[in-house]
Amino acid sequence: MTVPTIESLPPLADKLESAKRAAAYRAIDENIDFQNDRVIGIGSGSTVVYAAERLGQYLKDSEYSAQVAQFICIPTGFQSRRLILDNGLKLGSIEENAAIDVDFDGADEIDTDLNLIKGGGACLFQEKLVSTSSKKFVVVADYRKKAPKYLSTNWKSGIPIEIVPSAYVRVSDDLKKLGANHVIVRQGGSAKAGPVVTDNNNFLIDADFGMLENPAQLHDKIKALVGVVETGLFIDNACKAYIGNADGSVNVFTK
Repeated sequence: MTVPTIESLPPLADKLESAKRAAAYRAIDENIDFQNDRVIGIGSGSTVVYAAERLGQYLKDSEYSAQVAQFICIPTGFQSRRLILDNGLKLGSIEENAAIDVDFDGADEIDTDLNLIKGGGACLFQEKLVSTSSKKFVVVADYRKKAPKYLSTNWKSGIPIEIVPSAYVRVSDDLKKLGANHVIVRQGGSAKAGPVVTDNNNFLIDADFGMLENPAQLHDKIKALVGVVETGLFIDNACKAYIGNADGSVNVFTK
């Protein structure tokens, strides 16, 4: 099998999926050093599905298979662990591979400085651990995720914040004192009675602060609260963002 070019691929029935695929495939094509990279971060979300798929295609190509077979892929949660295994890639752990060459992950929203809101999928701590352990952090997303300027312009669900369960009342009150308009403990929905529990056995709070003109300052204030494990604000972390469009084109933003 030869890795198909993006241009040769038939369009998907859903234009949104075509946008995601185009962004993820191009990001993999342009940011993997097949000769020198060995440890690859694989994040979470619907666009990252296509990043793992693209790596799996390279694994089946005789020109690249030997190199890709040596890649150790580090997941950010249960979904990405399955993506790695389902595409025939080698699964590793960050405990044994603390230095990562390149990480590919999605975003809930991206501002013009490539700051991100992440955590809609409840994996924000592992996602931040992997991305900040990487030499390069590359974001893949569709056109809906790009803010015209400030974070929380399009994303209206608030900033995801991972917290110690016993601190949820204290942290909720402290977030309101910081200026949050609305604070909720994320619930598990109809399939689960009670709050969402992360892979680290913590709760998630979603806090709405409106549009974020200074996300770095807000991140620091939230992170300083007793009971907060991590915030879904990824500040000055990503080096590139690949944004797929409905027509299959991709916009690339760099820092």
